[in-house]
Amino acid sequence: MASLSTTTSTAAGESLRSFAGLRRETRILRGVAAADAPGSQLRRRQLGVVRASRTSPRLNGRKLRVAVVGGGPAGGSAAEALAKGGVETMLIERKLDNCKPCGGAIPLCMVEEFGLPLDLIDRRVTKMKMISPSNVAVDIGRTLGPDEYIGMVRREVLDAYLRERAAEAGASVINGLFLRLEQPEGPGGPYRIHYNEFSPAGGGAGERRTAEVDAVVGADGANSRVAKSIGAGEYEYAIAFQERVRIPETKMEYYKERAEMYVGDDVSPDFYGWVFPKCDHVAVGTGTVTHKADIKKFQAATRLRAKDKIEGGTIIRVEAHPIPEHPRPRRVLGRVALVGDAAGYVTKCSGEGIYFAAKSGRMCAEAIVEGSENGSRMIDEGDLRKYLEKFDKMYWPTYKVLDVLQKLFYRSNAAREAFVEMCADEYVQKMTFDSYLYKKVVPGNPLDDIKLAVNTIGSLVRATALRREMEKLTL
Repeated sequence: MASLSTTTSTAAGESLRSFAGLRRETRILRGVAAADAPGSQLRRRQLGVVRASRTSPRLNGRKLRVAVVGGGPAGGSAAEALAKGGVETMLIERKLDNCKPCGGAIPLCMVEEFGLPLDLIDRRVTKMKMISPSNVAVDIGRTLGPDEYIGMVRREVLDAYLRERAAEAGASVINGLFLRLEQPEGPGGPYRIHYNEFSPAGGGAGERRTAEVDAVVGADGANSRVAKSIGAGEYEYAIAFQERVRIPETKMEYYKERAEMYVGDDVSPDFYGWVFPKCDHVAVGTGTVTHKADIKKFQAATRLRAKDKIEGGTIIRVEAHPIPEHPRPRRVLGRVALVGDAAGYVTKCSGEGIYFAAKSGRMCAEAIVEGSENGSRMIDEGDLRKYLEKFDKMYWPTYKVLDVLQKLFYRSNAAREAFVEMCADEYVQKMTFDSYLYKKVVPGNPLDDIKLAVNTIGSLVRATALRREMEKLTL
């Protein structure tokens, strides 16, 4: 077919190779073979995977057709890059006014890299206060330069802006609910996506539609239906709970350039609580993987810890959403790829996901554009694996470092006290902010690294001693 047209025919599924994500070992997870690890280029060559542009036929009389499911940062960025690259693109998003429960922090590099207008940023945070279980507060941000900051955005504003850019680039943005995906009937055949398209007037379940496409980008979040359709496997997830609180202007002045992070068993046994500033309110929230049923109790504790600074405020919105804790076992199958939360790109320890969502969406789209020679050829799994190879090479170290930090410092209140103590060190602050703001694991000064290692060991020894004393008091 020459366009993203509708059809009523059905297709049988086709069994294709599996592909593992960031897992380095070979294992089986709920029936998903996880044998392809990052960097296994020789193995892929032995499997005969080659770039589509070298072997795939030209698409005479039409362009490559790609459906992007999900209109958050990942989907919006993917759709824009695809449309600009000459690919016929449709973007399906079920809630165009979606307000995802998200702290909304973005690194400085994202502002420039994605050309975000400055008026999109509600607040420029230059002061971060880390507060320990015993309410010891450490001010972080002393090493920031005069033009450096952490941007705070509202997801409904950012997401809408990225979708608008995709539409301006030529993507067709559809307000609809993705239902299911049918596999191609044969090699090079079209995928059939089924969805309900909502009317502009709103209301009702929408009109059932089917479209034929050449490839699918799943950007539909932690509960991704696209992921389920390719047997991507399960992953552990956290529940994020957030309340938007409008506080008096006099109290809002305190949060003008400041954000707060609270750690402790009371606010979360394995994450942290936060108070992040927005345009005219603050976002107060927390999250947990291990004690999801207690999330409201942790939220109440977070409010209590911040009571003096948010007292007199009014809750204007309550939000909750799952957040993936690690990449899915499979992120690509055939001509279907996962990006953003659907792929599991949220970092441990910090819970950051916006930048990695937008970046993965763009990188996936660029791989499709390159492999299809600007939409003129069919692509295959090899082209999508190129995106995975590049993403893993760039960000695997970041994920591993933050995974280790979470396991080391979020395991007890005593360890959290040590973590906050370490955050007072200017070298730690510089390394942390440089890595966060510019999305690189920054190499340190060898002498300072040795000092940091000694200080870390000292903090952990003191934390262990403190934990033992606390255990004695509870006996």
